[in-house]
Amino acid sequence: MSDRPLTYGSYLKVPELLGLQENRSAPAHHDEPLFIIIHQVYELWFKLMLHEIDSAVELLGADRVGEATRLLRRVVEVQRVLVAQVKVLETMRPQDFLGFRYHLNPASGFQSIQFREIEFLLGLKDPRILEHLRSEPEETARLAARLATPSLADAFAALLRRRHPEAAGEDRQLEALVAIYEAPEAHADLLALAEVLLDIDENLSIWRAHHVQMVERMIGARRGTGGSEGVAYLQSTLPKRAFPDLWRVRTRIGQEPA
Repeated sequence: MSDRPLTYGSYLKVPELLGLQENRSAPAHHDEPLFIIIHQVYELWFKLMLHEIDSAVELLGADRVGEATRLLRRVVEVQRVLVAQVKVLETMRPQDFLGFRYHLNPASGFQSIQFREIEFLLGLKDPRILEHLRSEPEETARLAARLATPSLADAFAALLRRRHPEAAGEDRQLEALVAIYEAPEAHADLLALAEVLLDIDENLSIWRAHHVQMVERMIGARRGTGGSEGVAYLQSTLPKRAFPDLWRVRTRIGQEPA
């Protein structure tokens, strides 16, 4: 143990943190630090999101619905920050990004392991990602583990089955959700949880949409740095839903059973 007293900088490892921004352009392009810092901050927020969602999955398994909902509300607030950060990137002009963009090849945001972990953890599991993702062996193993473990969507479905044993199967789960929404006082904790899950799904879609617009604003129809189709690929991700029944239930509320 060091005899030196703990300081703000040593606790947060500020000197180490500030040494992690290394320009690849030479001479260093003015806007490259902006690009690096924004994406490093994204990864820090992703780390916190994984921490909170992992905890929420465990809490739901233990029927601690209120505490799980509290932590997921924190995730929603983090997502709002992520959306706002896109506007900071948009202060960069296209010619500024092009001034250092080629130095990024073949790296790409598509390769963010933590973002893929978040998708898998929410329930958006796509095994094809592992086939196309360029990553370190440890990162690939981590993502494969996420693919094999229960997601937040799985934990929510299991909770519904425990509370409503008749909710086995996709169609029955939707019926259980209709019952929850049509009797909110009787299912207040489940309804609050469902609305937070919908917030997470909606904010993920909002972030994707803002990200698509930002990328098109920067590079137009050019291909992505990692060889992806760029804007065309990002647009294809917009319809994704981690909790599709929470969107479908809106149509069913108040309808007569079929």
